[in-house]
Amino acid sequence: MNINQTVATMLKQRVADEKPLDSIDELNNVLRLMAKWRSAIIANTYFQHHGQTILQGPFQGMTYVKEATEGALIPRLLGTYECELHADIAAFATQGLDCVIDVGCAEGYYAVGLARMMPGVTVHAYDIDPRARAACAQLSAVNGVSDRVKIGGEFAPDGFQAFADQRCLVMVDTEGAELDILQPDKSPALARMSIIVETHDVYRPGALAGLMARFSPTHDIVRIDQQGKTMPLPAWLSGLGHLDHLLAVWEWRTAPTPWLVMRPKAA
Repeated sequence: MNINQTVATMLKQRVADEKPLDSIDELNNVLRLMAKWRSAIIANTYFQHHGQTILQGPFQGMTYVKEATEGALIPRLLGTYECELHADIAAFATQGLDCVIDVGCAEGYYAVGLARMMPGVTVHAYDIDPRARAACAQLSAVNGVSDRVKIGGEFAPDGFQAFADQRCLVMVDTEGAELDILQPDKSPALARMSIIVETHDVYRPGALAGLMARFSPTHDIVRIDQQGKTMPLPAWLSGLGHLDHLLAVWEWRTAPTPWLVMRPKAA
């Protein structure tokens, strides 16, 4: 069942129940559901104009998927997705990295995008969801980087030690499991690695503060919060209403999920 069918079924069931929207949370859930539906329709319109090619941003020109395994699709296609990180990603791309370790890779937006962006780098992409791993493998093949995107399942907290002799960028987006994965006492090699981690206090209270405490002795840490999106929109989208502009760049977050960009301190 696709998202249109799913949302239509859920809304029909909600109307059939004839229960009042008597709480802010319940109203929020219904509005989010309808907004996701509209977001999917905008993505379908995007495909009619641009196919599956990402329009702008650091991964401009990459062939992408028609269905995301997690989160909003249209911001990725537009190139506005997590644009708060674009400057840091561009900076890391100039540092002569050997590898990227992407934990929580989903369908491979970053894994494949970074492999295209940095032709000399091997990307090690991990996800516990077999559907995500299959989608990432397919995306790698479509974009011609299968030889440099190595895909695996669960990543253990001591797994970074296997990359101790390499110049690595670590990216972690694991819906709260970042506290379990990023443990420098189990992987001392992390002290010499650059890290971008999305924190999820919404699922794991204290995740942000806990990671800052763990890494402040070894890393310079910058907290980056989500901001409004200001990247240009294609003409067909600009001609739609303002609500569609907002929904096109909405990333479906239920609460703030700040990133920590952590660079090893100078010796």
